[in-house]
Amino acid sequence: MTPPNEAVARDDAQYRGKPTDEVLIDVKNLKMHFPVTEGVFIQSVIAHVKAVDGIDFKIMKGETLGLVGESGCGKTTTGRCILKLEDPTGGEIIYRGEDLMKFDAKDMIDIRKKIQVIFQDPFSSLNPRMKIGEIIGEPMRVHGIITDEEERNKRVVELLTTCGLKANFADRYPHEMSGGQRQRVGIARALAMNPEFIICDEAVSALDVSIQAQVVNLLEDLREQYGLTYLFISHDLSVVRHISHRVAVMYLGHIVELAGCDELFDDTLHPYTQALLEAVPIPDPDLENGRAHKIIKGEIPSPMNPPSGCVFHPRCPKAVDSCKKEFPEFREVKPGHWVACTEV
Repeated sequence: MTPPNEAVARDDAQYRGKPTDEVLIDVKNLKMHFPVTEGVFIQSVIAHVKAVDGIDFKIMKGETLGLVGESGCGKTTTGRCILKLEDPTGGEIIYRGEDLMKFDAKDMIDIRKKIQVIFQDPFSSLNPRMKIGEIIGEPMRVHGIITDEEERNKRVVELLTTCGLKANFADRYPHEMSGGQRQRVGIARALAMNPEFIICDEAVSALDVSIQAQVVNLLEDLREQYGLTYLFISHDLSVVRHISHRVAVMYLGHIVELAGCDELFDDTLHPYTQALLEAVPIPDPDLENGRAHKIIKGEIPSPMNPPSGCVFHPRCPKAVDSCKKEFPEFREVKPGHWVACTEV
């Protein structure tokens, strides 16, 4: 395990490992359209916010799939749909051969033992009135995994130790801990159910940079130790590059590019992905000040009224007339490298 005080992210390839060929999650044509209503007593739907508008991707067992994009592009909504915290408008979410879209709340009880989530804010996601031991032990009690209180407390201590915390933290309240410690509690709570798939929703974005490295290293260790699979949602490209096997790039509810991590960063094909990487600052001030910055023109369109055709065409430097008429096919241009762009 990584020492709790280690603050340097490790070499990418050494700790990334290799995922299996087994498909764990298969998302097909997933849509999540939120209705916009008007009226007080009688509400009528006047439009829909197309937060997720027909995306396809697979997550292999044992891999970390990074999901990146600007705020509001639909990353978190995608994760919430997989968890069935939102009821998707359409599509399929296949988990181990079963379509979760057909499951009701009662059916999802058993599924949620195997699919867990680590939330963005480590403070608001923990009950301030419960001690840490109670927070971690509650899922085991509710789902009947460990009914004996003494055994449950032993498991809580084991999980705290695994996540780099001392056993006496079980008697503390969330406000008595730092942000990094609270996020480790969130990780321990997710592990309490012995899951095989965890959605990390901006799991390190609220933490200091040095603490981010510790938590990312912890997540990698846990993946190796327990054979976990992650959907890692983030807007921080450097963190995503370090932890992910493959990366999917979202823009305005669509996945525009998906490829292996090194492939996507070293041979970027979609204009939007290129623009994202251009926006990443270089640590060397001399190099940063000397390079030419390519700024995307225009503003992000409203998801309530997205542009026709390719949603990126109003801001794309490579756009042609056909881009305005129909959305480009999400196609495999190279083995494992998928792009939604007619000019690639």
